[in-house]
Formats: sequence, C-alpha cells, structure tokens
Amino acid sequence: MKTINKLVYAFFFLSVLLINAQPPDPGGGGGGVGPGVPSAPIDMYVYVLGIVAVMFIAFFTKKYKNQKI
Repeated sequence: MKTINKLVYAFFFLSVLLINAQPPDPGGGGGGVGPGVPSAPIDMYVYVLGIVAVMFIAFFTKKYKNQKI
C-alpha cells in the first residue's frame, strides 16, 4: 500500500509540473498568431501528426486483436 501511495503522489506531482510548465512571456505583452508573428513550429505538422496517430491506433488494434487477449 505504501508503494501505491508513493506512485500516486509522484504522478500528481509530475502532472502539476507538466501542466504549469510554461515559458516566460518575453515581454511586450500579447503575442498571438497574425501577420508578422511566427506561429508555433508544431502548427506545420498537425495533419502529419494526426495521420500518424490514426496509423498507430490501427496498428495496435490489429496487433492486439490477433493476440486475442
């Protein structure tokens, strides 16, 4: 039981760190996507990441379906 409690505490601690992990605002306020403002680098790959996610889902579904767990 003690190990489970430690794992739960560690999970919540790490999740709080990840949720609050934001880079500081470089001043000047604002900053959105618009003319002259660079967008986030991941914006270029949203469609590719979506396709890869669907491929992973199909692959693992087929893999576990064949094992008949």
